[in-house]
Amino acid sequence: MTDKLNAQAVGEAVYDAIRSCATTLRPDYRAALEKAQAELPADARAVGVIDRILENARIGEADGVPICQDTGSVWVCLEVGEDVAVPGNIFSQVNDAVARAYTDGRLRMSLVRDALFDRANTGSNTPAFCELKLVPGAGATLHVLLKGGGSDNASRVVMLAPGAGAEGVRRAVLDCVREKAANACPPLVIGLGVGATFDKVAGLAKHALLREVGSPAQSEAAAAFEAELLAEVNALGIGPGALGGAPTALAVHLETAPCHIAALPVAINMGCCAMRSASISLA
Repeated sequence: MTDKLNAQAVGEAVYDAIRSCATTLRPDYRAALEKAQAELPADARAVGVIDRILENARIGEADGVPICQDTGSVWVCLEVGEDVAVPGNIFSQVNDAVARAYTDGRLRMSLVRDALFDRANTGSNTPAFCELKLVPGAGATLHVLLKGGGSDNASRVVMLAPGAGAEGVRRAVLDCVREKAANACPPLVIGLGVGATFDKVAGLAKHALLREVGSPAQSEAAAAFEAELLAEVNALGIGPGALGGAPTALAVHLETAPCHIAALPVAINMGCCAMRSASISLA
């Protein structure tokens, strides 16, 4: 039997996800933050900083108010297995859902009409940025991510020569964190994409942010590289709120892909201390 998705169900799921994500810190991020705090010396400055982050999350959830004043742009990714039929209008209700969610939730509208030629606010936080991803297996999963400007501005794509290898990727990550982490509201989750092409590698990095915080990569080599990078990022001493100490990041999540023999694309997409995403099963 083939399941069939419909645009109305996608729109309503987006609406519900936005209303929840805007006011609720992602549970896996909260758990990782609490664990990191418990491992700090009691007199460390970072303990107090993390207390404020957790208190902010408790107030947001209890009072139904945003956990960050930058309520972000909306990224929607629909992952569809081979047994699901997808109509051509599947995203047709998404912008309406976004506009309703931001109006009903009294969330800040942050989208401009044109990046270069018309910086007037759209007044609805639309358009959403939608992606359809075909995956092996069954079912369909909708991912909704609210991405603040500060953390996205701290991200970057670099096209390395293949000879740069793992050391070149390491330098790219550490340079980016050293230069930009303070503006991205740490403790961070760092999504790292390596491979594919110029236009696709950033997608790898963004998808990496959806993984459960601290869950290991599928391959042993990738998991080991993640652990090494996380240790080196935290050794920089930028710390929560960029006020020093550790942790600067709670996780580095790596996704890799094939690429051209002459290329080594690298993308770094930072997730801030207001991690706001949800993954919903639709079929």
